[in-house]
Amino acid sequence: MTDPTQAVVWLDGAIREPGLAAVPWSDHGVTVGDGIFETLLLVDGRPFALRRHLRRLARSADGLGIELPDGSTLRRAVSETCDAWGTAPGRLRITVTSGPGPMGSERGDAGPTLLVAATSVPAPAAATTVALVPWTRNERGALAGLKTTSYGENVVALAAARQHGATEAVLANTAGELCEGTGSNILVVHGDDLVTPPLESGCLAGITRELLLEALARAGTPAVERSLPFDVLLRCPAAALTSSTRNVQPIETVVDLDGGRRNLATDHPLLVTALRAWDDAHGPGTDPDP
Repeated sequence: MTDPTQAVVWLDGAIREPGLAAVPWSDHGVTVGDGIFETLLLVDGRPFALRRHLRRLARSADGLGIELPDGSTLRRAVSETCDAWGTAPGRLRITVTSGPGPMGSERGDAGPTLLVAATSVPAPAAATTVALVPWTRNERGALAGLKTTSYGENVVALAAARQHGATEAVLANTAGELCEGTGSNILVVHGDDLVTPPLESGCLAGITRELLLEALARAGTPAVERSLPFDVLLRCPAAALTSSTRNVQPIETVVDLDGGRRNLATDHPLLVTALRAWDDAHGPGTDPDP
């Protein structure tokens, strides 16, 4: 693909013209947000950690009760999309919805919709600003820990964060514990430990989070999964976000919606250890699932 600013879209079994690709008006992914998705980084035109992302897609499908297309169809869709995209840096999104259905929450019987798209992605900044927002994740909700297309809460939270100069919003859970960002997990320097909220907090089981925990364990500096108070980012010396498009990104500034602002260290020794462990294991783009 010669122009990486354009999208490649695979829908209904084949590559489609992006401007013409469309799902039915009655698709439940549109009408009620009844769908799941995965976002993967494209490195030299290939999807990073594909097998892990497909396993998480299957877990989300089980949790939501959505039928997945068979594995060969999923992999063919990914392969054809990547081939059409080429070797430019980018991101790949796999979306599966429950398909067309009635105008209500009850599902239809038409079967799932599979949409795979590749687009360009900006390189992550060396460090970033996050905003603490007042909304919470429900760690006991039906969607807890699932990567679904019901992203309305994330849209509201991220819009508020953007208004305060942040690239990510950080949320607590209903117990007042640190949970996650709208599209990222969080790593905190807490005392002598690198700490990330446990999955029981309601956060997503991030693939980058998982790979970083493995890399740190191999490096002899294991991180701890432990509950932390939401305001820990207002007291800790350093922290980072982890996600497929950010990798491990230090947090340089924490803001709140009341105008408070606090700077964190981006060169804390434990944070440097985490960055080095990631780079040693997966930079530049070394795939754990070759």
